Amino acid sequence: MAIGIDVPTPPEPDNPEDYDYEKCPFYGQLSVRGQTREGTVVSTDMEKTVIVEREYDVFVPKYDRYMKRRSRIPAHVPGVLDSLEVGDEVKIAETRPLSKTKSHVVVENLSGDQ
Repeated sequence: MAIGIDVPTPPEPDNPEDYDYEKCPFYGQLSVRGQTREGTVVSTDMEKTVIVEREYDVFVPKYDRYMKRRSRIPAHVPGVLDSLEVGDEVKIAETRPLSKTKSHVVVENLSGDQ
């Protein structure tokens, strides 16, 4: 619980000289605040970034039914969690803006293979 969320701390980076501590919530100065969300990784095409998609239901009063919505959230991947693949279930947490589109960071891989 080193970052304020009940997630296991991953092992320390292999090469501390080259590690980006500025954008790491576990071993750097990046503070985690706000919401935490769970979703599925749908894209790993960018370096150090994944697209996490979460599906949810929205009630439509006119038809008295629910419709499915989805949101795609770009999230930063710290170097200690590099082994993410498409289809993995992950937990992401809100943080300060890291770039133009990224304001979330991956804090845990919920899939069995870690």
